[in-house]
Amino acid sequence: MISFKNIVSIGLLVVITQSINSQEGLPIYSDYLTDNFYLLHPSMAGVSNCNKLRVTGRQQWFGNDDAPSLQTMSLNGRIGESASGVGAIVFNDQNGYHSQSGAYLTYAHHIMFSRNTIDLNMLSFGLSAGMIQYKLDETAFLEFDPIIAGIEQSSSDFNVDFGFSYHFIDFYAHATVKNVLKNEGININEQGVVYDNLRTYLFSTGNVFSRFGSDWSYEPSLMYAYKDATKESFIDFNFKTYYDLDFGNVFAGISYRRSFDGAQYTDGSGISSQKLQYITPVVGAEYNNFMLAYTYSYQSNSVVFNNGGFHQITLGLNFGCKKEKYDCNCPSVN
Repeated sequence: MISFKNIVSIGLLVVITQSINSQEGLPIYSDYLTDNFYLLHPSMAGVSNCNKLRVTGRQQWFGNDDAPSLQTMSLNGRIGESASGVGAIVFNDQNGYHSQSGAYLTYAHHIMFSRNTIDLNMLSFGLSAGMIQYKLDETAFLEFDPIIAGIEQSSSDFNVDFGFSYHFIDFYAHATVKNVLKNEGININEQGVVYDNLRTYLFSTGNVFSRFGSDWSYEPSLMYAYKDATKESFIDFNFKTYYDLDFGNVFAGISYRRSFDGAQYTDGSGISSQKLQYITPVVGAEYNNFMLAYTYSYQSNSVVFNNGGFHQITLGLNFGCKKEKYDCNCPSVN
């Protein structure tokens, strides 16, 4: 007979495995939907006509102790009048007994193919280098299983991200390889095998549409992610609309995320499977040089840990702004 103690121990091992499996640096959430593609793609550092400071706080499952939370701060901008940009990101990610924190430094270079500065035609390359510290607090596990060491384990790793971006008038595309280097092997796949390949491939593309003279513009886009070691992948389908005002703009949008990998569960009548699905609405406004945005991510699966979703607030400041150069609907650049 399986005792309650064994059941709890098995549950803890599942939690540990899931936590370790997620130690891949800055998580890929929906933060970029506000106006911060730099969080995903290092080639976006310094692409805007303004220096951009963004601070984000994300919290899941209010009322649950040790619920997942994430805080990020990013800063990027051009180096004077040159074609180069720099940036920095710091983050702290808490998920129950597991946590990770880190910092990235970025260099990007932007090559103009336009014959003038009005028509946007630009190719960008970017490289981020970062140090990430992982922690797993086992001090509370001794109550259930004395075999566990009962200490706070930690590990630090250095890694790099590399990518490029292409902007052509109202169209854009980004591609990035995250975690190019191998680490020390602190991750475990579904078969319990330790692996040291954290490489993730990201691809984003979109276009901004508007009528001549209209204050409204519309931006459909998508983002695809593929993890090399586990073969997991997911896709975001996004739609965002902007309305220009004298003091800036207001915007709203929605994102649908779906994984291509399913998980099995029992529903009383047999074994069923489901694929991860998130619906994320976003609203925000830019007032002169300030930005405020709110997103809420709701998991729309049949079986979930909690009915509550992710709440996220982003605060932004633009400074050192230059005159808008390009005749385009390109909010990430102008």
